[in-house]
Amino acid sequence: MIDSTSFLVIVVTAALAGVVVTFASTWVTIPVVVVELLLGIAIGPHGLNIAHVNSFTDFFANLGLGMLFFFAGYEIDFARIRGRPLELAIVGWCLSLGLAYGIGGLLAAAGVVVSLVYTGSALATTAIGTLIPILSDAGELRTRFGTYLLAAGALGEFGPVLLITLVLSTTHPLDQAVILVAFVILAVITGLLAVGSVGRGWSALERTFESSSQLAIRLAVVLVFALLALASHLGLDILLGGFVAGLITRFALHDRELAVFESKISAVGYGFLIPFFFVTSGMKFDLPALVNSPTALLKLPLFLALFLLVRGAPAILLYRRDLELRDRTALAIYSATELPLVVAITTVAVDTGHMRLTTSAALVGAAIISTLAFPLIAGGLRRGRAAEEAALEERPPEAAAAVV
Repeated sequence: MIDSTSFLVIVVTAALAGVVVTFASTWVTIPVVVVELLLGIAIGPHGLNIAHVNSFTDFFANLGLGMLFFFAGYEIDFARIRGRPLELAIVGWCLSLGLAYGIGGLLAAAGVVVSLVYTGSALATTAIGTLIPILSDAGELRTRFGTYLLAAGALGEFGPVLLITLVLSTTHPLDQAVILVAFVILAVITGLLAVGSVGRGWSALERTFESSSQLAIRLAVVLVFALLALASHLGLDILLGGFVAGLITRFALHDRELAVFESKISAVGYGFLIPFFFVTSGMKFDLPALVNSPTALLKLPLFLALFLLVRGAPAILLYRRDLELRDRTALAIYSATELPLVVAITTVAVDTGHMRLTTSAALVGAAIISTLAFPLIAGGLRRGRAAEEAALEERPPEAAAAVV
């Protein structure tokens, strides 16, 4: 059934979120996803009840989730983060996962949560897809600090995606592992074909940027949705399909002028589909389960603190040789920003009976607060630093060395 009323209300709400963020930017930087979530709660069944979640709205929300993870994969330039940034990110996420499962085990033993695996997996995520537009606006994506953060965020997002795919959403991990290998092989073949096709036809693709055919954008959209469909049909999580599509696109377009392409594909993703996902996620948020339960309200600050401990502590410890304390603190706070995967993991956990509604509401509520507060705090620690680093990189090597 086509629910045109809910569709229109969600689209209008997404536009209103953009208006709010634009006018608020004069005084304070608010991540647009937080406004989208809060407005989604307001229009949903636990608020004004003027829009509803159903199969029709869920379809567009899933497309938005896939596009969100496309950008998460697209921003990972392995040629840039390889070496020490990637090595530290791998070690850091493994430490985070150990901390998360250890803490999850203690909480499960105390009866605070049902499953250490689901709760621990939710604690060990990073919302790099959500952070990317914030970091881009702040000029951080091209800084040395940004390189370390992109690497840490990539592992904090890709690692949990694999957990969801192999462990959390199935009772047959071995079967899923075989299917995952088949998916990776198909993705590699697709990537090689994409690289060859782009290499031969890039000049033709560039000519379509200002034409009505928009061939490059259409091909990128086909790649995203084809891999989403493939992942879904193979029984894998669609997050994996979107993420791999982003990696393939980055690999295929390596070393080419991408400003126009990125502008146009961002318009498709951030202009329509991704806001749809966040508004719908707000509508699904079980506010009564949180506010009507003293236990859930106590869990919320607990989970918020655990985000910082699980994802932040490794950043403080591991990057001592690479970043000064102020930047390590900013990296820790950025890394503790969580949301999309927390929503995905808690949804799977509740559906399979491994998490109470109150725990899910507290985790998602803490993730919403982290997305609102942590980028503001970390951005404050880094205020002015991105411009300084960019100016330093633009100087001749002798002058830059003298400044250092």
